[in-house]
Amino acid sequence: MTGREKWSRFHSRLTQRFPQLNPENDVFRWLVLGTVMIGTFMAVLDATIVNVALAKLMATFGVSVDMAEWILTAYLLIFGVMLPSSGWVADRFGYKRAYITGLVLFTGGSFLCSLAWDINILIVFRVIQGAGAGFLMPVGMAIITREFPPEKRGVALGFWSVSASASVSLGPTIGGYLIDRFSWQTIFDVNVPVGLLGMVISMIVLREFKSREIRRFDLLGFISLATFLTALLLALSNGNSAWNTGGWSSNFIMTCFAFAVVGLLVFLITELSVRHPLIELGLFKSLNFSLSNLVLFIFGLGMFGSNFLLPIYLQDSLGYTPFQAGLVFLPVGILLGLTAPFAGIFSDKYNAKIPSVVGLVLLAVTLYQFSFLSQWSEYWQIMLPLYIRGVAMGLIFSPLTTIAIAEITNQKMAQASGLINVIRQIGGSFGVAIFGTILTRRIIYHAAIYGQQLNPNSPVYKQTVMHLQHFASHVSGGTIHETMVKAGILLGSFIRNQAFIQSVDDVFLLAAIILVAAIFPVFFLHKRRKISGAKMEMME
Repeated sequence: MTGREKWSRFHSRLTQRFPQLNPENDVFRWLVLGTVMIGTFMAVLDATIVNVALAKLMATFGVSVDMAEWILTAYLLIFGVMLPSSGWVADRFGYKRAYITGLVLFTGGSFLCSLAWDINILIVFRVIQGAGAGFLMPVGMAIITREFPPEKRGVALGFWSVSASASVSLGPTIGGYLIDRFSWQTIFDVNVPVGLLGMVISMIVLREFKSREIRRFDLLGFISLATFLTALLLALSNGNSAWNTGGWSSNFIMTCFAFAVVGLLVFLITELSVRHPLIELGLFKSLNFSLSNLVLFIFGLGMFGSNFLLPIYLQDSLGYTPFQAGLVFLPVGILLGLTAPFAGIFSDKYNAKIPSVVGLVLLAVTLYQFSFLSQWSEYWQIMLPLYIRGVAMGLIFSPLTTIAIAEITNQKMAQASGLINVIRQIGGSFGVAIFGTILTRRIIYHAAIYGQQLNPNSPVYKQTVMHLQHFASHVSGGTIHETMVKAGILLGSFIRNQAFIQSVDDVFLLAAIILVAAIFPVFFLHKRRKISGAKMEMME
């Protein structure tokens, strides 16, 4: 008896003992939803858990923000590159097998990240993690949309968002606790047991499905897309790097832009000419699908691109510990999880445009509020915008996803769901790269402005330095010369901190403006039509 026959017999006995595992049982689809939520929880957890660890990783490896941001960017980049291929892999090898493969890659990548001995190796291992996440999100979403009829997808996707919201809440909190009590390596080790549990449950609960039509893999499209995204992100994130003395006109940046242009042209020509493209550009003929993805791209650019700044600000400027910084984000996911199912129900019954617009407006308001952060910001000035953010994000994801896929057939659902995640993640990757570059440039600008305002001959300056000398002498003692040097260091540190905070404010203000721009395309979405299950089958 082969291994497959033994497994089939074991699964048959298990189904007899637990009728809920029978696909004909009404409970089965909810078991599938719960299983897929495990993978979603892991994929989102690892992005949020690293946000709160950036300050620690910067100190451990002795790197600045422009280098540390690649811990996030590498993950999001490979995530975006792998997402389009996930549809082909699922159609070719089966949705269940593709989903479990994603779990294996993600769990293995997490374990390797905990073994990293320098920043470059950590970034390489994050690529493996991102590859696994690139399978988990779209394939899991496609499995859900296949198991649930169109009239119940809004509710299902709303509950699916709960797993993401739990990660948003628990990721920073768990990560901060682990870093405070143990080490940064444990933020990756925590994924291993969850991943192993997800593999076992997925093997038991999920049923296999393979597409009736197996397409050829668009290798040229995959390579050209990877070249375009990698080259463009390298250029955007390194324009103001310390090592790049030539700035935006350096040979490295110009070469990256050239590769990006060539990659984009080859990709577009390939996708429009091959019989089985990597990305079905015909999906964008749907106005709802195109505009929803445009909104999600702008959302990812503004929201995810600026999201990594707040934990660094809390730890470096306000003196929060990683655990304290993580606790700040706890209410966000809770409120997101409470709001998302109701937003999904509202979208199914009425109009998905309403919660989407309200959510984007509220989110833009929170980013605008964060543009007034200072070294003396009070607790409520940080928490109130985060409370609003949790509600806002719950109002955005499920309605926009529901209206985007409303007119997509089940046959193209893997492609469509993959594209939705691709575009949002690419927006986040671009946001991290662009905002990291802007942050570096604004720090230099504000530090220069503050430095020019220092007049060594002014009474205020002399009085400030004298107070700092007394402080240094009281704390650590020393000669007059030594206390003067320490006073200068303290004053310089204060100026650098103020320059950093003002730069963070500038980035949040820009992110708020970008989020406002995302509101306008929503008004051109047409109210989704209810599509019955029978009609959906005919469309296929």
